[in-house]
This record gives sequence, structure tokens and C-alpha cells, in this order.
Amino acid sequence: MSKIFVVTKRQIRLFSILLLVVLIAAACIKWNQAKPAMSAPEQTRVFHLVTGEFEARADDGTKIEVYRWDPGTIIVNQGDQVELRIAGVNGNSHPFVIEGLGIKGVVTKGKTTTVRFKAEAKGTFPIVCQTHTETNQSAPMVGYIQVQ
Repeated sequence: MSKIFVVTKRQIRLFSILLLVVLIAAACIKWNQAKPAMSAPEQTRVFHLVTGEFEARADDGTKIEVYRWDPGTIIVNQGDQVELRIAGVNGNSHPFVIEGLGIKGVVTKGKTTTVRFKAEAKGTFPIVCQTHTETNQSAPMVGYIQVQ
């Protein structure tokens, strides 16, 4: 015996309504996944620094040496992805720490050291060379990262 399945107008209407609801829901889900037109992709801000050494003679003939990070201050916004590319130009080796960020590294003459971090907290974070820390070396070698 064969079975016959009868479709009524009411069943067709219900199926059409259900299909319409599913299509509207799918369109809403797809719409909510779209990125806002005004948002920009997060980009890394890249800064190039060098180690600098300056030498002079005082009036009495005493040799004066000063080491520095150049530029001496970098200003970034809170939330920025930051990349520092530090080139070793002067001095054989400059081991350093970036206080408050937990970053350590070494810059070697003739090479570039790359440091990446996200500027999560506002404040001023010193880049301190651990070789040149004393005032008897004319001045400590310190740079600053300012997070606004």
C-alpha cells in the first residue's frame, strides 16, 4: 500500500513564514559581524632609535663622555602596539631595561635590537642603559617612553 501525504495551504504558509524568519535571522547575524566603516585596523607604531656617544674636553683637559638614546623621548597613546628598532651606533654594548614594562635587552654596535610591546598603562617609562648609570660618566644614559 502506498501512503499519500497531503500538503495544505496552512502548512505551506507556515513553511514560508519559517523560511522567511530563518533568512532574516541569517541576515541579522551576518550584519552584526560586519566591522564599522570608521574603524581602522590596529597598526604597530614603529620608532627608530640609535645609541649615541658624545665626547668633549673640559677647560682643564678632562675628557667628558655622554651616552644617550636618540631620540631621547618617544610619545605614544595608551593601547598602541609599539615596536622599537634600536640601532647600535656607538659603544660596544648597551644592556638596557625599560622600567615598568618588564622589558630587558642588549643593543650591540652594528646591530639592531627590536622590542615590541603594547602600551597598556599611562605613564613615563625610562629606558635605562645598565652600562652607563653613573653621574661620573657625565650623565646616565636614559631615554623615556611617554604613554598618554
